[in-house]
Amino acid sequence: MKYECILCGYIYDPAVGDPDNGIKPGTAFADLPDDWVCPECGAGKDQFEPA
Repeated sequence: MKYECILCGYIYDPAVGDPDNGIKPGTAFADLPDDWVCPECGAGKDQFEPA
């Protein structure tokens, strides 16, 4: 399931991950580290909702 940042609209896609920030493809949103932030605006995980 994809998650969208409610502040900037960035979509976290588990199939892609966030390789620029060390998150490998296939990493579920729930498995992201607690200190992971939106790569676009820096929002915390609590600012994301299912897309």
